[in-house]
Amino acid sequence: MQMRLELVPLAVSDVERSIAFYRDRVGFTLDHDVSPGNGMRVVQLTPPGSACSIAFGTGMGGGAPVSNIHLVVDDVDAARAVLADRGVEISPVQDVGGGVRYAFFADPDGNSWALQEIAVGAAPPE
Repeated sequence: MQMRLELVPLAVSDVERSIAFYRDRVGFTLDHDVSPGNGMRVVQLTPPGSACSIAFGTGMGGGAPVSNIHLVVDDVDAARAVLADRGVEISPVQDVGGGVRYAFFADPDGNSWALQEIAVGAAPPE
C-alpha cells in the first residue's frame, strides 16, 4: 500500500493576506482559487518542486495553526536569504548536528514552517 501526502489544510483568518504571503513572499505557485458556491472559497498553493500543496479558504471550517511543516531545501542559507529578502521574518540558521540545519518562519496566522537542509551522506539520527 502506498500513501502520498499531497495536501495540508491551513487555518487562516484572511484569505487575501495569506495568498499574498505564500505566493508573493514565500514563492509558492497559486494552483487554484475557486468559489464553488454557498460562500465557500478554496485556495491551493504549491511550494516550488513539491508534490504536496497547502489549501485554505472560507467555508472550509476553522482549526488551530499547524506547527513545524518542513520544507526540505538543498541550501538552507540560500533559501533563508531569499525569504528574508522578500520580507519574511525568519530565524537564523541553526545547526542541530548530524548534517542537519534549520531556519524557521511563520505565516501571519501562526502556521509555522521549518526550512530543513540535510547534508548529502548525513547519517540518520539514532
